[in-house]
Amino acid sequence: GYHTVPDETFSHIDEWLEWYQGYVKQFHSYSVYNGMNRITQKRMTMGMAKKVAEDWANLILNEKVAIKAGKYSERLQEILDRNNFRVRGNQLVELTYALGTGAFVEYLADGEIVVDYIRADMIYPISWDNGEITECAFGSYRTDTGRESIYLQIHRLGSEEGENSDAYYIENHLIDAKTGEKLELGDTEEIIDTRAEFPLFQIIVPNIQNNIELDSPMGISVYANAIDQLKGCDLIYDSYLNEFVLGKKRIIVPQSMAKIEMGQSGDIRPIFDPNDTVYYAMPTDRNDDNKITENNMQIRAQEHELGIQRALDLLSLKVGMGTGRYQFDASGGVKTATEVISDKSDLYQNLRKNEIPVKAAVIAMGKAIAFLDGKEEVEVTVDFDDSIMEDSSATIDKNTKLVNAGLRSKLTAIMEIDKCSEEEAQKELERIAKE
Repeated sequence: GYHTVPDETFSHIDEWLEWYQGYVKQFHSYSVYNGMNRITQKRMTMGMAKKVAEDWANLILNEKVAIKAGKYSERLQEILDRNNFRVRGNQLVELTYALGTGAFVEYLADGEIVVDYIRADMIYPISWDNGEITECAFGSYRTDTGRESIYLQIHRLGSEEGENSDAYYIENHLIDAKTGEKLELGDTEEIIDTRAEFPLFQIIVPNIQNNIELDSPMGISVYANAIDQLKGCDLIYDSYLNEFVLGKKRIIVPQSMAKIEMGQSGDIRPIFDPNDTVYYAMPTDRNDDNKITENNMQIRAQEHELGIQRALDLLSLKVGMGTGRYQFDASGGVKTATEVISDKSDLYQNLRKNEIPVKAAVIAMGKAIAFLDGKEEVEVTVDFDDSIMEDSSATIDKNTKLVNAGLRSKLTAIMEIDKCSEEEAQKELERIAKE
């Protein structure tokens, strides 16, 4: 009964999902005419779409990200742990960067605070303002009713008679996934007044403009504009593997030598093992030189490896990671975090940019959890893992020199090195003084 976003973004989600799963039928299945018949072939894949999304998730929301809420921190951490946030949150960011949109959704179930992690194809915006989704429907598959069903949750501002127009209401629906028949909700109420004037959901998208539908509140995949580069990687990789298949050594044997002969004991056996694919029997006539010939095909490994590296560099650039992120071999060695800043400034800047929507969503999620837990005035902060981009040894060395030169206080140095608040740094200074 609600109108959702009528744009082309949804039609592209299936395509992005296919690339994420590593098999796009239109591209990876093809046929080759060999002069007599069409032979169906399956193109090999490097699975780079999955790798790109995975890397963005590991850069943004990894195990070192610190979520703090003052005195409420311990309780917040307990709720997040119960909802497996460290694992599922990272997986949601990965799916978000693959499919363009993701969402955290909070609600109460049997007195417990639940956080759901919803991917793009189950998010249906109902209303939005300036790109920010204010009302939304979320779906998730369930099998706990004995058959596959869709649990639909609609988060909307009060609009019906007797409802507070400033408060959010949640509509719950259970629908049979095959027939569309409405099922019984059991103990769950159909309409719940959250009494919250802010949404109990947070939308996350890659911080890049949707160029498929400019005014859509939905995001786009981080590789939405790099499909040709994904194809390039797989085309060259498939050709690279074929070099080894087609370049396999062959020994040409005159057909007369490949025939079956009878041994002295009367047993019949082939001269050459018919299961050994290195031998190929060639028909000859009496005028041919009946010699066994070795045929070695030259493998163009170096040219292909160079081509794959160029394809990876182009892909890395198009998905916002700069060039040089992916190496087809290990000859370049391991780069330090300092080199990441200087050599991969595109990655550094794009990571900082992409942290913004995730940070806002995690802070709003923390406040929503506190609200459902009966704590309204909670200040939530998120500290991302700077060790990915910064050399911690260089940071310590810099601060030590500045403190020794009298150009920085010990308090400020501790705050920067430990990534802590002024209050926590002060306690650390007091502990040091006691020792």
